[in-house]
Amino acid sequence: MTATEIITGITIHVVIPLTGLLLFLQLTQQMKKENIQDKPTIELFVIFVTYGGVIIVMLTEICWVWSGMASLGTFYLIFGAPVAMGIITYRHRKTMTLSRYHKWTYISGLAYLIIYVIVLAVFLVTMYFMGDRKV
Repeated sequence: MTATEIITGITIHVVIPLTGLLLFLQLTQQMKKENIQDKPTIELFVIFVTYGGVIIVMLTEICWVWSGMASLGTFYLIFGAPVAMGIITYRHRKTMTLSRYHKWTYISGLAYLIIYVIVLAVFLVTMYFMGDRKV
Protein backbone atom coordinates (compact mmCIF):
# COMPACT_ATOMS: atom_id res chain seq x y z
CA MET A 1 0.00 0.00 0.00
CA THR A 2 1.41 3.37 -0.99
CA ALA A 3 1.52 6.50 1.16
CA THR A 4 -1.13 8.12 -1.05
CA GLU A 5 -3.50 5.20 -0.52
CA ILE A 6 -2.94 5.31 3.24
CA ILE A 7 -3.59 9.06 3.39
CA THR A 8 -6.70 8.65 1.23
CA GLY A 9 -8.03 5.87 3.45
CA ILE A 10 -7.35 7.79 6.66
CA THR A 11 -8.98 10.91 5.25
CA ILE A 12 -12.13 9.08 4.12
CA HIS A 13 -12.57 6.81 7.14
CA VAL A 14 -11.13 8.86 10.02
CA VAL A 15 -10.83 12.56 9.21
CA ILE A 16 -14.26 13.02 7.63
CA PRO A 17 -16.21 11.19 10.40
CA LEU A 18 -14.26 13.05 13.12
CA THR A 19 -14.91 16.36 11.39
CA GLY A 20 -18.62 15.56 11.25
CA LEU A 21 -18.64 14.60 14.92
CA LEU A 22 -16.86 17.81 15.90
CA LEU A 23 -19.29 19.89 13.84
CA PHE A 24 -22.22 18.10 15.47
CA LEU A 25 -20.81 18.72 18.96
CA GLN A 26 -20.21 22.37 18.10
CA LEU A 27 -23.80 22.66 16.90
CA THR A 28 -25.16 21.12 20.10
CA GLN A 29 -23.06 23.53 22.17
CA GLN A 30 -24.39 26.44 20.12
CA MET A 31 -27.98 25.28 20.73
CA LYS A 32 -27.23 24.99 24.45
CA LYS A 33 -25.66 28.47 24.49
CA GLU A 34 -28.72 29.92 22.73
CA ASN A 35 -31.00 28.10 25.20
CA ILE A 36 -33.06 26.45 22.47
CA GLN A 37 -36.15 24.72 23.82
CA ASP A 38 -36.89 21.15 22.73
CA LYS A 39 -33.52 20.79 20.98
CA PRO A 40 -33.54 18.41 17.98
CA THR A 41 -30.28 16.76 19.11
CA ILE A 42 -31.08 13.15 18.18
CA GLU A 43 -32.55 14.20 14.87
CA LEU A 44 -29.48 16.29 14.05
CA PHE A 45 -27.24 13.34 14.94
CA VAL A 46 -29.16 11.13 12.50
CA ILE A 47 -28.91 13.85 9.84
CA PHE A 48 -25.14 14.17 10.37
CA VAL A 49 -24.71 10.39 10.18
CA THR A 50 -26.82 10.16 7.03
CA TYR A 51 -25.18 12.97 5.08
CA GLY A 52 -21.76 11.91 6.37
CA GLY A 53 -22.53 8.42 5.11
CA VAL A 54 -23.38 9.83 1.69
CA ILE A 55 -20.04 11.65 1.59
CA ILE A 56 -18.09 8.60 2.73
CA VAL A 57 -19.80 6.24 0.26
CA MET A 58 -19.26 8.68 -2.62
CA LEU A 59 -15.58 9.17 -1.74
CA THR A 60 -15.11 5.45 -1.28
CA GLU A 61 -16.53 4.82 -4.74
CA ILE A 62 -14.41 7.55 -6.32
CA CYS A 63 -11.10 7.28 -4.46
CA TRP A 64 -10.90 4.05 -2.52
CA VAL A 65 -11.52 0.31 -2.65
CA TRP A 66 -15.10 -0.86 -2.17
CA SER A 67 -15.59 -2.97 0.95
CA GLY A 68 -18.20 -4.78 2.97
CA MET A 69 -18.53 -1.75 5.25
CA ALA A 70 -19.20 0.46 2.23
CA SER A 71 -21.92 -1.99 1.21
CA LEU A 72 -23.48 -1.82 4.68
CA GLY A 73 -23.38 1.98 4.59
CA THR A 74 -25.02 1.96 1.17
CA PHE A 75 -27.67 -0.46 2.45
CA TYR A 76 -28.48 2.01 5.26
CA LEU A 77 -28.60 4.95 2.83
CA ILE A 78 -30.99 3.10 0.51
CA PHE A 79 -33.31 1.41 3.02
CA GLY A 80 -32.82 2.92 6.48
CA ALA A 81 -32.11 6.59 5.85
CA PRO A 82 -35.31 7.35 3.89
CA VAL A 83 -37.37 5.98 6.78
CA ALA A 84 -35.36 7.91 9.39
CA MET A 85 -35.42 11.12 7.38
CA GLY A 86 -39.13 10.69 6.69
CA ILE A 87 -39.82 10.41 10.42
CA ILE A 88 -37.65 13.46 11.12
CA THR A 89 -39.43 15.47 8.42
CA TYR A 90 -42.85 14.41 9.66
CA ARG A 91 -42.07 15.19 13.31
CA HIS A 92 -40.64 18.63 12.53
CA ARG A 93 -43.24 19.85 10.06
CA LYS A 94 -44.95 21.77 12.87
CA THR A 95 -41.90 22.66 14.97
CA MET A 96 -40.06 24.52 12.19
CA THR A 97 -40.99 27.84 13.71
CA LEU A 98 -39.35 27.15 17.09
CA SER A 99 -35.81 27.96 15.94
CA ARG A 100 -33.52 27.97 12.95
CA TYR A 101 -32.23 24.58 14.13
CA HIS A 102 -35.71 23.08 13.93
CA LYS A 103 -36.22 24.66 10.51
CA TRP A 104 -32.94 23.29 9.15
CA THR A 105 -33.67 19.88 10.67
CA TYR A 106 -36.93 19.82 8.71
CA ILE A 107 -35.28 21.09 5.50
CA SER A 108 -32.41 18.59 5.77
CA GLY A 109 -34.78 15.67 6.20
CA LEU A 110 -36.98 16.80 3.33
CA ALA A 111 -33.99 17.46 1.06
CA TYR A 112 -32.71 13.91 1.55
CA LEU A 113 -36.10 12.50 0.62
CA ILE A 114 -36.33 14.66 -2.51
CA ILE A 115 -32.78 13.77 -3.59
CA TYR A 116 -33.48 10.10 -2.85
CA VAL A 117 -36.56 10.06 -5.07
CA ILE A 118 -34.73 11.84 -7.91
CA VAL A 119 -31.72 9.49 -7.75
CA LEU A 120 -33.99 6.43 -7.55
CA ALA A 121 -36.01 7.64 -10.56
CA VAL A 122 -32.85 8.29 -12.60
CA PHE A 123 -31.52 4.86 -11.66
CA LEU A 124 -34.75 3.08 -12.59
CA VAL A 125 -35.11 4.95 -15.89
CA THR A 126 -31.48 4.22 -16.72
CA MET A 127 -31.92 0.54 -15.89
CA TYR A 128 -35.10 0.40 -17.97
CA PHE A 129 -33.48 1.85 -21.08
CA MET A 130 -30.14 0.09 -20.64
CA GLY A 131 -31.63 -3.28 -19.69
CA ASP A 132 -32.29 -4.40 -23.27
CA ARG A 133 -28.85 -3.59 -24.60
CA LYS A 134 -25.94 -5.95 -24.65
CA VAL A 135 -22.71 -4.39 -23.50
